Amino acid sequence: MKDLRKYARGQECQIRIPFVCNRDPATTVLAHIRLAGVTGTALKAADLLGAWACSACHDVADSRAKTDFSPDIVRLYHLEGMARTIAELVRREVLP
Repeated sequence: MKDLRKYARGQECQIRIPFVCNRDPATTVLAHIRLAGVTGTALKAADLLGAWACSACHDVADSRAKTDFSPDIVRLYHLEGMARTIAELVRREVLP
């Protein structure tokens, strides 16, 4: 399987937080979901559990930048972005 972290570079942001997303593929990275029981101290989610994220959306998803959106809404944007990322990987036949 391709290195999904490297594959994220140059892709369109899939998190797409309104009024936050910079839509700059040059800043896109794989933003991993934080999820109890899957992630924690020194434990990162598998690369499949990530979304292509521009630097601005990634900062909000990782709580490095604040917005007026509730944490639950930010989490929803991140999860929707993860679903769009996986769908795109399937469409491109990177994943079965």
